[in-house]
Amino acid sequence: MVKKRMTVFRCAAILFDLDGVLVDSTRSVERQWRAWAREQGIDGDRVMTVGHGVRAIEVIRAVAPHLDAAAEARKLESREAADRDGVAVMPGAVELVRTIPDGLWCVVTSGTRHLASARLQLAGIPVPSVMVAADDVTNGKPNPEPYLKGSELLGVNPAECLVIEDAPAGIRAAHAGGMKVIGLTSTYPASALSEADAVVQKLDRIHIALDAWKLAVTVG
Repeated sequence: MVKKRMTVFRCAAILFDLDGVLVDSTRSVERQWRAWAREQGIDGDRVMTVGHGVRAIEVIRAVAPHLDAAAEARKLESREAADRDGVAVMPGAVELVRTIPDGLWCVVTSGTRHLASARLQLAGIPVPSVMVAADDVTNGKPNPEPYLKGSELLGVNPAECLVIEDAPAGIRAAHAGGMKVIGLTSTYPASALSEADAVVQKLDRIHIALDAWKLAVTVG
């Protein structure tokens, strides 16, 4: 069951995952990954189990080590960027990011910068001044590198960052970087997000205000 108690986080910046948090792209992602799996003769269910919240290149290395992972990842991400059917803004996403001053939030995604920019623009979400994408790091989630790079670019101590995530891999990445995490049950049930510091069903359960710490985030 989703936690009902009121929780307040005080932070200097908020780092958002993209897919499943700000943008609902689940149908597009699954459609393209399953099509790719069929082409390669790979079990689509296995691909989807591995794939949520993880960089495409790392998924391909795990399920098809015999392939050129970089080339296949580029092909897949190009297809995903062109597939707009069913891609939409997550309810409450635009309203939430507009309450945060620019420079105090960023996007940290397992997709490429090209794909992330296309999805943000399609959803009508302003592209933040800081964004960390798959092509900006050597190691993807659950490694903490993406979130640590986001905090570095924002000029904020990792311990003063709050992450909003929908996948266990992202929650683990944030915690490994010393950050607090709010889990969003858009892709996984609350039971799968139990490692998060708080869990919500919808973004409208998150409220942000300015205070002496820069941001006070209330969940509940």
